[in-house]
This record gives sequence, structure tokens and C-alpha cells, in this order.
Amino acid sequence: MYFRLASLMILALLTGCAANPMALSSQQTIQPPATQEAQVVFMRSSFVGSAIGASLYEVTDDTITFIGVIKNGTKVSYTTTPGHHVFMVVSEAADFMEANLLAGKNYYSITTPRMGAWKARFSLWPIKNDPDTKFSLQKSSFEGWVSGTKRVENSEKSLSWYQKNKDSVQKKYEKYWPVWLEKSEADLAKRTLSPEDGI
Repeated sequence: MYFRLASLMILALLTGCAANPMALSSQQTIQPPATQEAQVVFMRSSFVGSAIGASLYEVTDDTITFIGVIKNGTKVSYTTTPGHHVFMVVSEAADFMEANLLAGKNYYSITTPRMGAWKARFSLWPIKNDPDTKFSLQKSSFEGWVSGTKRVENSEKSLSWYQKNKDSVQKKYEKYWPVWLEKSEADLAKRTLSPEDGI
């Protein structure tokens, strides 16, 4: 256990100085999407695993679309079509979140760390319009995440990063997607953005 923790600390020191390949957006205020579109805003704010980057994707019929890299203290907004979607976060492993989106609405997700073998893994959690859920639009922590994160967008560096790493991303998707499919309906419901979660 001590060796593992020490290794994690060393890795954090080595990676902590790595620059974010994403660019700071000139528009920091989240605007409503167009009337025929939906928008998902991915946020990350946690001291645990803060030195480790994670990357975000949409998966449609086994086709992976790069959304961006999300580091601690940042948020990434993604405009898409209404309807059902699958999103993926990748670091040491891959994890997923599903969404059923309405047009003209903004939806929010929080990226949270969990312990991996050598560095933090990440999960995507929907921020629900339900005060009884852990991640809720109605809790004060939501406003803190919105105001305490900087909006970033893709740059030449982030797009180049994905081109260099897309084969690894594909392999992680192929490994961890079957695990996701084994989840119960109750577990999937907890990890899904519902239409009423939009604002």
C-alpha cells in the first residue's frame, strides 16, 4: 500500500507540470444552445487526482468522437442533438454516462476521481434536478462548480494529442464498454442524464 501511494505521488509530481492542451475560452458564460440542439457541460473540481488529466468522448454506434481534455478546475461544453447519447471518460481506464436530452436545454455532468492501479481513474456523473441525489442542481455545490471552473475548448494541441492517443482510447472503449453493459437498470439510471435534468 505504501509503495502504491508513493508511486501515485511521484506520478502526480511528474505530470502536474504538464500544460493543459486545451485553450481557455474567450466566452466563459455558458449560453443556452440553439433551439434544435442540446448542450452538455462537463465540469471537474476535485483535489484528489487533480494532477491527472482525463479525456472526454461521445460514442455513437461504436464510433468515438473526441470532445476534449478535462483537467481539474475546468469545464468543457459540448453541443449535440436531442435524444439518447453515450459519453465516455478515459484515463487509466474508461467509464461512461448515458443521457436523454431535450432540445434547447443545458445539462451538466461532474467528472469525479476514483483510485486506479497507478493513477486516478475517473467517472462521469449526471447532475440531477433532484435534491436527494449526491450531485444535484439544487445544491450549493453546483453553483460552486459552475463559478469555480474555467471553460476551455479544443486547440491544435488537444486535437494533436487525440490523434496520438486514439488507438489507446479505442482499446479502452472495447475493454470497458462490455462492463458498462452489465450494469443493472437501477445503476444505469443513476448514471444517466434525464430530460428533466436540463435547465
